[in-house]
Amino acid sequence: MGQQEQVTTSLAGAVSEDISASLAAVDAELDRRYPGDPGTRQPVHTVYVPGDLFGVGTIRSWGDQALAALDEHAPDAGAFARVLGLADDLAEDVYARVRNKLEREPVEDLRVDFEDGYGGAGDLAEDRDAARAARIVAEAYADGTAAPYTGIRMKCMEAAVRDRGIRTTDVFLTGLMEHGGLPEGLVLTLPKVTYPEQVTAFVRLLEAFEKAHGLDAGRLGFEIQIETSQAILAADGTATVARMIGAAEGRATGLHYGTFDYSACLGVSAAYQAGDHPAADHAKAIMQVAAAGTGVRVSDGSTNVLPVGPTAQVHEAWKLHYGLTRRALARAYYQGWDMHPGHLPTRYAAVFAFYREGYETAARRLAAYANHAGGDVMDEPATAKALASYLLRGLRCGALDAPEVDALTGLTRTDLDRFASPRRGDLTANAG
Repeated sequence: MGQQEQVTTSLAGAVSEDISASLAAVDAELDRRYPGDPGTRQPVHTVYVPGDLFGVGTIRSWGDQALAALDEHAPDAGAFARVLGLADDLAEDVYARVRNKLEREPVEDLRVDFEDGYGGAGDLAEDRDAARAARIVAEAYADGTAAPYTGIRMKCMEAAVRDRGIRTTDVFLTGLMEHGGLPEGLVLTLPKVTYPEQVTAFVRLLEAFEKAHGLDAGRLGFEIQIETSQAILAADGTATVARMIGAAEGRATGLHYGTFDYSACLGVSAAYQAGDHPAADHAKAIMQVAAAGTGVRVSDGSTNVLPVGPTAQVHEAWKLHYGLTRRALARAYYQGWDMHPGHLPTRYAAVFAFYREGYETAARRLAAYANHAGGDVMDEPATAKALASYLLRGLRCGALDAPEVDALTGLTRTDLDRFASPRRGDLTANAG
């Protein structure tokens, strides 16, 4: 036994107590503003369907149209892989998973649209369409055919359409209450937000609805669409989007980038309005930093290049969509918009390939970290968090299967959750 080292200190315990007391307000603020990711499933996409076109068979129709597009333009794994440049060892697996997904759950997140995409004529028509949407959504949740997440995008809080947006929200939510209550997967999307005060106004609307129906305070959350320059940078030079998250008072669930409105707002010509434009990258980077740690998730936008027409044209649109989706995933934008059923095959192909390409390496690195086994990469606790989060996202979207992840990591699902969502200031407690 070696000699035990003598430990001495110079400061009285009161110093530490005084410092802690001085930071108590900061500690509380950190817990309030930065609770971390909720650890729930995030859909890989959002599908927007105009409120006047939404119907009982919408989700199944999208899946069937996507499958038909595969049958016509990529009838086997090899053909699909050649279009997208998938590696040979991924082709069969990804293709099979895409087809299975389109048959089983073609849409993960559905938004019935009463804003830009809505073609209803007049207030009476919008009232009827909103009430009908509520009934169909409630019935779909009751019989198990709903998308995991479903809701509406109402009109914005600008003066010209404010009353209509408030009324449509009321009609839809009231309809849900009349048909069994609010489903767990309910999502509301507030578009074209330019000032935090508009977010506050929407919070007041939701509070009033909750009180009217005796619902728990905070039951209703919503996404904020970032579609204007003012939503990124305010007149005083501050990051508006960060203030919007605060104005939501804990109700904000997501920030969704609006590719075309935002690009047009900055004067980008139509031919160059795309998710990989430098203006788009700047906006999404600001959104990402503002949302980090808050539990608010960031979604990419969409492409308006549709996979329709002759096979060569469809293939070009698929390549574009696949490339944009892979680019977004690499930048940690794990969700995007899909505008057409033909986008579904490449959305899921990109997501599945992204996780299947890297899951073995990620699983082994996490296992080595958990077992203090070392390896050719020196991972830190924060990297273990990222590795676990990556594997969990792959499991939740269907890219990975639990047995293969369990076999490589030697970790349970509870272990993965623990690594992915450590307590604040306790990252190192997960090592081992």
